Amino acid sequence: MSKETTQAKTPDPVLEFNHVWFAYDGEPVIEDVTFALERGQFAAILGPNGGGKTTMLRLALGLSQPSRGRVALFGETPAKFRSWGRVGYVPQATEGVQTRFPATAEEVVAQGLYRGFDPIAVWRSSGRAAVIKAMETVDVADLRGRRITSLSVGQQQRILIARALVREPELLILDEPLAGIDAAGQEQFHTLLRRLNGELGMTILLVSHDIGAVMREATSVACINRSLVFHGPTHTLTQRELAELYGFPVDVLMHDALHEHR
Repeated sequence: MSKETTQAKTPDPVLEFNHVWFAYDGEPVIEDVTFALERGQFAAILGPNGGGKTTMLRLALGLSQPSRGRVALFGETPAKFRSWGRVGYVPQATEGVQTRFPATAEEVVAQGLYRGFDPIAVWRSSGRAAVIKAMETVDVADLRGRRITSLSVGQQQRILIARALVREPELLILDEPLAGIDAAGQEQFHTLLRRLNGELGMTILLVSHDIGAVMREATSVACINRSLVFHGPTHTLTQRELAELYGFPVDVLMHDALHEHR
């Protein structure tokens, strides 16, 4: 049975799911999910593989349409949304990185400026400045002339983040971004997200199966396993709700002042 914590609803949420259902070939994947992402939040969608996390992103980005209910992005349905510069998307680690085409890191970041066919637009002075600024934000400006295939997985992921940031979005969406990245790279990645959220005020939605990272980094969490098991402040998520989410007992040990041993 779905459980949801009571939260004050903002009058203008960045992203909203309202009684959303979605099915593949008649088989429900998302069942009656309702929650809102508030401006300035660092939120996460947590759940097991196959629980519907990536489907939620596809619905948010307009790549799939709900069977029932409504998804709203900045107040509009994704199908009608036209201000995509307000949204940055980072796919799963190295997904979408060209492995055969010899693009440089700078050329990959410049793809984020694409607005339709104009072969020289991104190399105008304003476009070049935006590319360099985005690369500086994620500390990869020194890699701009390197071939993307010569970079480590962690460096490639930073390049993808810079590509998502090049148009200075208000909302940054990341889909399981840490696969294949070592512990040191993961810490650098989370430090970057904290800075984007805390210093630049960017709204962040992180999709992950990493319970510890979500509990440590995000301020709110929506737990999805077809239906919504929990939605609320991360530090209020209990062991019982985690067990319901995954179908077996889950124990998480947190090493900071905001979380207790669950």
